[in-house]
Amino acid sequence: MTYAFPPGGMPPLTEDPASNGAHFTESYAFIPASTMRDITSSLLPNWVKTRCWIIARPMTGFAETFAQYAVEIEPNGGSDKPEPDRDAEGVLFIAEGKMEIIIAGETHVVGTGGYVYCPPATRWTLRNASDEKLRFHWIRRRYVHVDGYDNPRPFVTSDADQPVHWMPGTDKWGTTRFVSPDDLRHDMHVNIVTFKPGGQIPFAETHVMEHGLYVLQGTAKYLLNERWVDVGPGDFMWLRAFCPQACIATGDVPFRYLLYKDVNRHPSLTL
Repeated sequence: MTYAFPPGGMPPLTEDPASNGAHFTESYAFIPASTMRDITSSLLPNWVKTRCWIIARPMTGFAETFAQYAVEIEPNGGSDKPEPDRDAEGVLFIAEGKMEIIIAGETHVVGTGGYVYCPPATRWTLRNASDEKLRFHWIRRRYVHVDGYDNPRPFVTSDADQPVHWMPGTDKWGTTRFVSPDDLRHDMHVNIVTFKPGGQIPFAETHVMEHGLYVLQGTAKYLLNERWVDVGPGDFMWLRAFCPQACIATGDVPFRYLLYKDVNRHPSLTL
């Protein structure tokens, strides 16, 4: 398996700026990998030798529940104060390199394909644990506590250690789940969705869950509201609740994406 990450650098000056298909509407955004260049990266307080691309954030009238980053750390870089919001939870998914993370007093060394869940109100620190760049995806959400349920516990696992749960009646489309769907302590799922070549979502999904989809590998045609978009490694799609979506995998390797969705909570009745 391969795990895409923003390319950085700069495209040729001869490239047509409008040719990459970037698109922002009231119901979805398509942010291609080619937009994630040096001049669109950000720096963060309390992070050393680090830059990131912030590719989703809560916005009035659009997405509401999460922020998503692609983070790149040089050797000896990292942070002792990575999360500024005590009520935030997070998922870290390593695209390349080796991370040393200390969470709830326990030290873990996590490599490519590794997955870390950081609960709210939990201290954690991290650093690049190698002589190469560390690149990872970071999804943050303000945790919604429910009386009678404890906060989730931190855990560390990997893509390779979790099975693909294929959809009923097909082995062409499935989900790698890092949290049980029945665990109501969790108010978000960050999974990996896999389509074998030719696999497809056979209907236009329309549902209450907000989505962030970062393409890790392969190519597909993806339905965003009324528009079919050709997508590939490093492209990002941001779908508002109820935006119709479907997928047809193309190419000769599996099409895979990292998927965020909000789950297991009543919709807020205030705006």
